Amino acid sequence: MDLGSNFSAKLEPFLLMAKSVKGAAAAKLIQDATSAPGVLVFSELLELPNIQELGKSEQHSKFLSLLQLFAYKTYQDYVQHKDALPPLNNAQITKLKYLSIVSLASERRILPYPLLLASLDMPNVRELEDLIIDAIYQDIIRGKLDQKEEQLEVEYTMGRDVEPGKVDELLEALRSWASTTAEVLTTLDAKITAIANEAATTKTLQGEYDRALQQTLKEVHDRQNNKGAGSASGGNYTSVGSSSFVGSLAGGVERALGGGSHRRERAERERDREMGMDVDEPGEGRGGGKSRKVSQDSVSKPLRKKNKF
Repeated sequence: MDLGSNFSAKLEPFLLMAKSVKGAAAAKLIQDATSAPGVLVFSELLELPNIQELGKSEQHSKFLSLLQLFAYKTYQDYVQHKDALPPLNNAQITKLKYLSIVSLASERRILPYPLLLASLDMPNVRELEDLIIDAIYQDIIRGKLDQKEEQLEVEYTMGRDVEPGKVDELLEALRSWASTTAEVLTTLDAKITAIANEAATTKTLQGEYDRALQQTLKEVHDRQNNKGAGSASGGNYTSVGSSSFVGSLAGGVERALGGGSHRRERAERERDREMGMDVDEPGEGRGGGKSRKVSQDSVSKPLRKKNKF
């Protein structure tokens, strides 16, 4: 439910009674309406002919001013013109302070405690916060108390009556607001379009980058596979070739060494024969025969081969 939507309904009984009262009865009706709980709008009552006639009476004109005070003014206006107005009871003072908060909130959204204390003539912060909380519960305003920052953050307020002569001012304010809102919306639309275009461009570039990256990775992968296959084939060839070469080389060395050994053995046997020594024949095996030296005296004798079996 919108704030203040039921305030006009609460004025209806007073409107019905005002059509048939004049003079003191009309003045008394104004006192009752401004004191009644939940009655916070008064323009319809103020426009009635019976009420307007009070302005022509010196005795009752102040009651018409009182109704105008609750319809358009604030608590500070009451303080400044108290002598020209009838005295207010506690219910009227409290209601006027509620309406004063609404008027202050129409000028600024953040209401500091010092401003409210001065404007509402509140003795301390505790009573000020109680007043604000009651106003919130009655749907007069909607907001949040910030005790740390000592301020009231207003979100919404009920609508007050518009004073005659200020309709043009209100319309101008609404036109200014509409113009500002249109400019903001235009700027937001331009920003949204720019962001959408940038996002599309970024997506396109990202797609191109991903495709180029995948192509590069594929080429590198294929190149590594080809290189690995060539290395494996070449490595096997080299291994086989190297093994053959080493084997051939080892065999050649062995044969060369073996051949030299045989030649040395034959040379030694020939030398031993010439010097008259007993020499084992090759077929007997190494260590199978035993060589013996002849005596020095028999050196001059013919050499004889002596074999011991």
